[in-house]
Amino acid sequence: MTVDIAQGNARGIASIYNSAVAAWAIAAAWEIGALDELHRARTLDTADFAARAGLDPQSTTGLFRALAAVGLVRRDDTVVHTLDGFDDMYRSKSFFHWLTRGSAELFRQMPAVLRTENRTGDYYRRDAAAIAYACREIDQVTYAPTFWAAMDRVDFPFTRVADLGCGSGARLMQILDRYPGTTGVGVDIARPSLDVARKEAAEAGFADRADFVHGDVLRLQPRPEYADIELITCFMMGHDFWPRENCVATLRRLREVFPAARRLLIGDATRTALPDTELPVFTLGFELGHDLMGTFLPTVEDWESVFEEGGWQVVRTNRIDMTVGEVVFELA
Repeated sequence: MTVDIAQGNARGIASIYNSAVAAWAIAAAWEIGALDELHRARTLDTADFAARAGLDPQSTTGLFRALAAVGLVRRDDTVVHTLDGFDDMYRSKSFFHWLTRGSAELFRQMPAVLRTENRTGDYYRRDAAAIAYACREIDQVTYAPTFWAAMDRVDFPFTRVADLGCGSGARLMQILDRYPGTTGVGVDIARPSLDVARKEAAEAGFADRADFVHGDVLRLQPRPEYADIELITCFMMGHDFWPRENCVATLRRLREVFPAARRLLIGDATRTALPDTELPVFTLGFELGHDLMGTFLPTVEDWESVFEEGGWQVVRTNRIDMTVGEVVFELA
């Protein structure tokens, strides 16, 4: 009995370790295109894929061995086949990328970040371009259906749109595509993300309809291109508005900077109250990561308490609650 318990404990510990390695492997497999190909074909010869993609064959097979170790695929030498859990993982791949590619340096430096004496100034690093890469799909998985339903409820004609915290510009370009008569501006603090946005907008034929401005959404100043914006969207960065007094000030500033705005759509994560042993994918990484960064995560109730003081009225609150208390607020 003691031997069985010890063996069980050893396997459990190995599972924790192997899962950590697999998380990195999932993100890498997605970024190099192997995960998408396996999802389509259901089987993949890793040696052949490595040869076509200019990758080291032994490392590529090892990457999929990590996925086999946690039961996502079955491996016959260099050939892998999907198993039952693969599709659920595939739908969540952007969460793994956010963690292991976008936030790797933050978690790597956790011992230093935990020390109070170090928590001043720019005391942590994340990869803004990798975060934007992951968040594009996170948005599609979590917010997109609710966002487009909110867009359909906009009860006035609009021709000018601003997307705050635009990242690589995906949302702005989607709006311009769906509403052909519109033009817009994306604002982001991360220059690498804006470089991607400008390149992709040009490739998609939106160069003459989309401008991208480098700026801190929390400290925006009036600009000529903001004066006639009628619709503002802001997704997956609203928690950066907080704490409360800062959030109220930012909401008021948006009224001043965008004087013609008639609707503001804010979509973001909120603090959850889930039991520690029942956390879905992403919740733990997102909440711990923001704790490490010193970022306050408001609850839905926290948000609803600041809108009127910030100069906005709630038209509708849309709770999604998929992984991290996602919500979309429609404000006027």
